[in-house]
Amino acid sequence: MKFLCTGVELADNSSRGFEIDGQKLFAVRRGGQAYVYINRCPHRGVGLEWTPNQFLDPSNSLIQCATHGALFLIEDGECVAGPCAGQSLSSVDCREDDQGIWVSL
Repeated sequence: MKFLCTGVELADNSSRGFEIDGQKLFAVRRGGQAYVYINRCPHRGVGLEWTPNQFLDPSNSLIQCATHGALFLIEDGECVAGPCAGQSLSSVDCREDDQGIWVSL
């Protein structure tokens, strides 16, 4: 397991980008639960963020690709609108403890 960040560094209804061992990732917290994905859109293979650490749509309820506007569910990464509908982001196993959020790469 690799350390990602402390729990307080990922506020509820927010997102944050990371790079660990050359792998670009991002994390989103919703309802107190952290979700981690590889930062790559299944449609074009590009990073998703609008600006650094901005992976969510304006309502903070969906992950949104800055390149073509595809929308993904936070809980499982499934694309629900856009050119890659039916595809999914690649999730990364994570766990959270008193120290913070950890990922398996």
